[in-house]
Amino acid sequence: MNKEKLLQTQAWVREELDRCVNFWLKNGIDKVHGGVYTCLDREGKVFSTDKSVWMQGRCAWIFSWLCHLYGKKPEWMDAAKSCLDFMENYCINREAGDRMYFTVTEDGKPLRQRRYFYSESFYAMANAEYYGLTGEQVYLDRALRAYNTYWDLWHGAPDPTGIGPKTIPETRTGRAFGFPMIYLNVTAILSRVDDTHKELYNQRADECIHDIFAYHVHPELKCVLESVAPDGSARLNYTEGRFVNPGHDIEAVWFMLERAKETGDKELVAKCEEIFNWAINAGWDHEYGGLLYFIDAKGLPPESYEHDMKLWWPHNEILISSMMLYRDTGKEEYLDWFYKTLEYCQEVFSDPAYGEWYGYLRRDGKPTMPPCKGSTFKGPFHLPRMLSMVDIMISEMVK
Repeated sequence: MNKEKLLQTQAWVREELDRCVNFWLKNGIDKVHGGVYTCLDREGKVFSTDKSVWMQGRCAWIFSWLCHLYGKKPEWMDAAKSCLDFMENYCINREAGDRMYFTVTEDGKPLRQRRYFYSESFYAMANAEYYGLTGEQVYLDRALRAYNTYWDLWHGAPDPTGIGPKTIPETRTGRAFGFPMIYLNVTAILSRVDDTHKELYNQRADECIHDIFAYHVHPELKCVLESVAPDGSARLNYTEGRFVNPGHDIEAVWFMLERAKETGDKELVAKCEEIFNWAINAGWDHEYGGLLYFIDAKGLPPESYEHDMKLWWPHNEILISSMMLYRDTGKEEYLDWFYKTLEYCQEVFSDPAYGEWYGYLRRDGKPTMPPCKGSTFKGPFHLPRMLSMVDIMISEMVK
């Protein structure tokens, strides 16, 4: 380990985190209606006032998380509280079992309801983290309500919105990798801030990891399949059944590494290594650099048009997982992947002139035009989470 290089990296990470956080505080926080705008151009100008419910939760979580790591700054606490209040006042469908919307207008009128329950997951994360800062029981109660709603819907409870499954169930049904993966992360946050439900959190975390390996991890294909049959068997005769998201796999790696660190499970660390190596070797673009967005398990044409684009968030996940694997195994190959990815990101994603990272690049690393820093799916989450986690991991290692 080159300690001097790590410290130089940490200095850059801290500067980048400061630029990122200030970008969102300056440009994204809605001081009129509350909550956060995330459709921002390169300079931070709002190009759509519709609000993503995912991003209200993610923003509330990230500013609460930063307070947890670095101390309670008033502007961070205010940003978190603004998003929490906006979600509570406008983003919950009270007539449909407290299911949450996917998008709302800037003043909170409902726009879109989706069958998926990821809005609930980010709401749960945000309320849990804020509870960890304040100790106010109402936030833990809200987090647990959404946490249990997610669990129940995932395990077949009727959806009170009345929205049916994506495909006709008599023809095709199955399992989605995102459900256990995201739930594992939410569970880790709740477990960290709440000592009163440890048995529940441990049980559900173990079930998530069981489902990931029992159904989605396919060593014979050297990949993790996003969509599988109910029994976990691969369905390779159509594109959705061969769909692989390397960035998703790599993000799941560090979710599971956190669990392995908590439980001392060395075998799980080894399994995470295998998944990371499959994903990064299959997804890395050796011609232009960076990680391809989607790939096909059999090397056939992916259906998604954006499959060969380079998006910010998978690269954030590489940086977390590679550093965590280096920390947990001591293997230099993972530190090499960290620096290789970091250099790519510094070259094509980072924008010191205005702060934050470009969200969407073409395969050759050029931003889509006109470039943007935020969207319905991009807000203050993946990048500041990565920067803060890398900062902390470096501090731990150089000690």
